[in-house]
Amino acid sequence: MSFVNEHFKMLCEIGECIAKQFGDDCEVVLHDLTRSYDNTIVAIWNGHVTGRNVGDGGTDAGLAILRGTAQPKDEYCYINRTKEGRILRSSSKYFLDEQGNAVGSLCINYDITALVAGQSAMMKLTSPDREENTREVFTSNIDELLEILMKEAVESTGHTLDTLDKEDKVAVVRYLDNKGAFLIKKSAERVADFLGISRFTVYNYLNEAQEEA
Repeated sequence: MSFVNEHFKMLCEIGECIAKQFGDDCEVVLHDLTRSYDNTIVAIWNGHVTGRNVGDGGTDAGLAILRGTAQPKDEYCYINRTKEGRILRSSSKYFLDEQGNAVGSLCINYDITALVAGQSAMMKLTSPDREENTREVFTSNIDELLEILMKEAVESTGHTLDTLDKEDKVAVVRYLDNKGAFLIKKSAERVADFLGISRFTVYNYLNEAQEEA
């Protein structure tokens, strides 16, 4: 009696469990490799995925193993395609005898064609048109937005707040002006306090930045 015949009930229970877990798009195939290779399939679930039935044969991979030109090595999560072009994510588990010969296999072919198409559609929707992403700041109030912009402005100089020189502070004011920060009510006063300068100096820096622009 072959290994597959001897353990047929248990192997079928495992195959059915996998097929039911992943649904109609998941084909599970049990091969008895001691049989003639044109009818190795002794059990199959969701055979519509590859169009096969009990009594049909295996793939070229199994044939190469039986021929001895390939080793019966378990493989998991590799990509296959059906002759109709459907994309399968496959895994193959081989059962070996005491001499190391393949006597059976349990193969899973999960049709991921729709998932790949969905992934492609999602990539088109979520990928930016430009290489550099445009980031927006979402806050619950305008004061918090100004606080964030001021911190970003300092970071753009490559220095810390306590090490900014006059040129850096002009750059901070320029950054804030470009971001529209001075449209916020009383922003000049807050920027002055943030940079440790007078409001008058902020306006001078603003004029200087605009003149440079």
